[in-house]
Amino acid sequence: MHIFLANPRGFCAGVNMAIRTLEAAIVRFGLPLYVYHEIVHNTWIVEDFKSRGVKFVSSIDETPEGSRLMFSAHGVAPDIRVIAEQKKIETIDATCPLVAKVHHEVLRYAKENYTIILIGHSGHDEVIGTMNEAPDSIILVERESDIYDLEFDSSEKLVVLTQTTLSVTETQSMIDALRRRFPQVVSELNANICYATQHRQEAIAALAPLVDIVLIVGSGNSSNSKRLAERGKSLGIKSILIDGADNIDLNWFKGDEKVLISAGASAPEYVVQDCVKLLQKNFNATVEERQTCTDSLSFQSPID
Repeated sequence: MHIFLANPRGFCAGVNMAIRTLEAAIVRFGLPLYVYHEIVHNTWIVEDFKSRGVKFVSSIDETPEGSRLMFSAHGVAPDIRVIAEQKKIETIDATCPLVAKVHHEVLRYAKENYTIILIGHSGHDEVIGTMNEAPDSIILVERESDIYDLEFDSSEKLVVLTQTTLSVTETQSMIDALRRRFPQVVSELNANICYATQHRQEAIAALAPLVDIVLIVGSGNSSNSKRLAERGKSLGIKSILIDGADNIDLNWFKGDEKVLISAGASAPEYVVQDCVKLLQKNFNATVEERQTCTDSLSFQSPID
């Protein structure tokens, strides 16, 4: 067996910033410390912080008055900030700057009387926060077939924005469909999809044709991790999303395969290495790093 390790993989700048911020907050402020929703969408990271006493809440009502609350990398709706202020909760904002950029664009276009078409997944934390910035001005589109249910006058001002963690290929197809149906729609193709999502998907596109099977390390509620697995499948390669080494079924392999391993933007590197070690132990696998581009972006923590 030969393993190709995709590079870049794993943590993006936004995830790095959010985790670093939570680590620093524990040291600086101590416990109790609350986080609104999961700090990032990864089981290993969330469970580790839980074991250290951090409390993750799904509702602002679960956060006591006067306590300290961190907003996750996915951002929050503006009404959550208002309620936190009313309850005299001290907040720490670990929203990814790329997500915050989309929030700002929603506010700007709503103020200019545009109808905003948001491409994204219903129920995702990022989408909930983004849509609540201007709920009367925004429409969610989840799939290309939804576009043909939209009805707009040719004079109506339209703009398309996207969730940051989508499939680059699928999003381009949807934007093209919107442009065909509504020529006046304003868009910057893939402008909102984050660099890390693009880079990791491009690595899969470049390397998957070299292998027999693709393993994507990431949790099931991680949008960008699921998109990586979908990218491999779209190329006709068996691609499986796994949370960690325990999810690997050794019966998937005969022992002479070429295997590509990558990881979603919130998956820790030690989990990737556990998967590599399992395959090395059972199939005497050799390992080769394959770099397709370089991630150089970083974000400063709000409490650095």
